Amino acid sequence: MNSIAKLFKVETINSRRVTLEFVRALWHLRSLLGTFLVVFFMLCVTMFHFGAPADSVTRAHASFGATVYFCGVTALTIGYGDVVATTGIGRALAVLLGLYGVLVTGVTTAVAVFAVQVAAGRIPSDPPAKASD
Repeated sequence: MNSIAKLFKVETINSRRVTLEFVRALWHLRSLLGTFLVVFFMLCVTMFHFGAPADSVTRAHASFGATVYFCGVTALTIGYGDVVATTGIGRALAVLLGLYGVLVTGVTTAVAVFAVQVAAGRIPSDPPAKASD
Protein backbone atom coordinates (compact mmCIF):
# COMPACT_ATOMS: atom_id res chain seq x y z
CA MET A 1 0.00 0.00 0.00
CA ASN A 2 1.48 3.35 -0.93
CA SER A 3 1.73 6.22 1.54
CA ILE A 4 -1.23 8.19 0.15
CA ALA A 5 -3.53 5.17 0.42
CA LYS A 6 -2.39 4.65 4.01
CA LEU A 7 -3.13 8.29 4.77
CA PHE A 8 -6.74 8.03 3.63
CA LYS A 9 -7.44 4.53 4.93
CA VAL A 10 -10.63 4.45 7.01
CA GLU A 11 -10.41 2.32 10.11
CA THR A 12 -13.21 1.21 12.35
CA ILE A 13 -12.67 1.88 16.03
CA ASN A 14 -14.34 -0.15 18.74
CA SER A 15 -15.73 2.17 21.43
CA ARG A 16 -15.25 -0.45 24.13
CA ARG A 17 -11.59 -0.71 23.21
CA VAL A 18 -11.25 3.08 23.36
CA THR A 19 -12.84 3.11 26.82
CA LEU A 20 -10.61 0.27 27.99
CA GLU A 21 -7.48 2.01 26.73
CA PHE A 22 -8.61 5.32 28.28
CA VAL A 23 -9.12 3.69 31.68
CA ARG A 24 -5.82 1.80 31.33
CA ALA A 25 -3.94 5.03 30.54
CA LEU A 26 -5.61 6.82 33.46
CA TRP A 27 -4.59 3.92 35.70
CA HIS A 28 -0.97 4.33 34.63
CA LEU A 29 -1.23 8.04 35.44
CA ARG A 30 -2.89 7.48 38.81
CA SER A 31 -0.08 9.07 40.81
CA LEU A 32 -0.18 12.19 38.61
CA LEU A 33 -3.96 12.35 38.84
CA GLY A 34 -3.78 11.88 42.61
CA THR A 35 -1.29 14.73 42.78
CA PHE A 36 -3.68 16.87 40.72
CA LEU A 37 -6.46 16.09 43.20
CA VAL A 38 -4.29 16.95 46.22
CA VAL A 39 -3.17 20.22 44.60
CA PHE A 40 -6.78 21.10 43.81
CA PHE A 41 -7.82 20.47 47.42
CA MET A 42 -4.89 22.57 48.68
CA LEU A 43 -5.91 25.40 46.37
CA CYS A 44 -9.48 25.13 47.68
CA VAL A 45 -8.32 25.36 51.29
CA THR A 46 -6.02 28.27 50.46
CA MET A 47 -8.84 30.04 48.62
CA PHE A 48 -11.21 29.51 51.56
CA HIS A 49 -8.80 30.98 54.10
CA PHE A 50 -7.04 33.72 52.10
CA GLY A 51 -9.19 34.43 49.05
CA ALA A 52 -12.29 35.49 50.96
CA PRO A 53 -14.75 34.01 48.47
CA ALA A 54 -18.16 35.60 48.77
CA ASP A 55 -21.60 35.14 47.30
CA SER A 56 -21.95 37.83 44.65
CA VAL A 57 -25.55 38.65 45.56
CA THR A 58 -25.48 38.69 49.36
CA ARG A 59 -21.75 39.41 49.78
CA ALA A 60 -21.75 36.86 52.62
CA HIS A 61 -18.59 34.81 53.10
CA ALA A 62 -18.92 31.57 51.14
CA SER A 63 -18.97 28.21 52.89
CA PHE A 64 -16.23 25.66 52.24
CA GLY A 65 -18.59 23.76 49.92
CA ALA A 66 -19.29 26.92 47.95
CA THR A 67 -15.54 27.55 47.81
CA VAL A 68 -14.90 24.09 46.36
CA TYR A 69 -17.68 24.77 43.85
CA PHE A 70 -16.08 28.13 42.97
CA CYS A 71 -12.66 26.50 42.55
CA GLY A 72 -14.11 23.73 40.36
CA VAL A 73 -16.02 26.17 38.16
CA THR A 74 -12.91 28.34 37.88
CA ALA A 75 -10.62 25.39 37.08
CA LEU A 76 -13.05 24.28 34.38
CA THR A 77 -12.85 27.86 33.04
CA ILE A 78 -16.63 28.23 33.20
CA GLY A 79 -16.80 31.07 35.71
CA TYR A 80 -20.50 31.60 36.48
CA GLY A 81 -19.79 34.55 38.77
CA ASP A 82 -22.17 33.56 41.55
CA VAL A 83 -19.21 33.15 43.93
CA VAL A 84 -16.28 35.54 43.59
CA ALA A 85 -12.88 36.05 45.19
CA THR A 86 -12.71 39.38 46.98
CA THR A 87 -9.02 39.78 47.82
CA GLY A 88 -5.93 40.18 45.69
CA ILE A 89 -4.66 36.80 46.85
CA GLY A 90 -8.01 35.26 45.96
CA ARG A 91 -7.93 36.74 42.48
CA ALA A 92 -4.37 35.48 41.98
CA LEU A 93 -5.47 32.04 43.15
CA ALA A 94 -8.39 32.17 40.71
CA VAL A 95 -5.96 32.82 37.85
CA LEU A 96 -3.78 29.96 39.12
CA LEU A 97 -6.86 27.71 39.25
CA GLY A 98 -7.70 28.62 35.64
CA LEU A 99 -4.18 27.72 34.50
CA TYR A 100 -4.35 24.54 36.58
CA GLY A 101 -7.63 23.63 34.89
CA VAL A 102 -6.13 24.11 31.44
CA LEU A 103 -3.27 21.77 32.44
CA VAL A 104 -5.62 19.07 33.74
CA THR A 105 -7.86 19.40 30.67
CA GLY A 106 -4.82 19.07 28.41
CA VAL A 107 -3.63 15.92 30.17
CA THR A 108 -7.12 14.39 30.00
CA THR A 109 -7.43 15.24 26.31
CA ALA A 110 -3.99 13.77 25.59
CA VAL A 111 -4.99 10.55 27.34
CA ALA A 112 -8.22 10.39 25.30
CA VAL A 113 -6.35 10.92 22.02
CA PHE A 114 -3.82 8.27 23.03
CA ALA A 115 -6.66 5.82 23.79
CA VAL A 116 -8.23 6.39 20.37
CA GLN A 117 -4.88 5.92 18.63
CA VAL A 118 -4.21 2.67 20.49
CA ALA A 119 -7.72 1.43 19.71
CA ALA A 120 -7.18 2.29 16.04
CA GLY A 121 -3.95 0.30 16.02
CA ARG A 122 -1.70 3.26 15.30
CA ILE A 123 0.18 2.86 18.57
CA PRO A 124 0.92 -0.59 20.04
CA SER A 125 -0.93 -1.14 23.32
CA ASP A 126 1.98 -3.04 24.86
CA PRO A 127 5.46 -1.53 24.73
CA PRO A 128 8.05 -3.59 22.85
CA ALA A 129 10.13 -5.92 24.98
CA LYS A 130 13.65 -4.74 25.75
CA ALA A 131 16.45 -6.70 24.23
CA SER A 132 18.39 -8.58 26.89
CA ASP A 133 22.05 -7.73 27.27
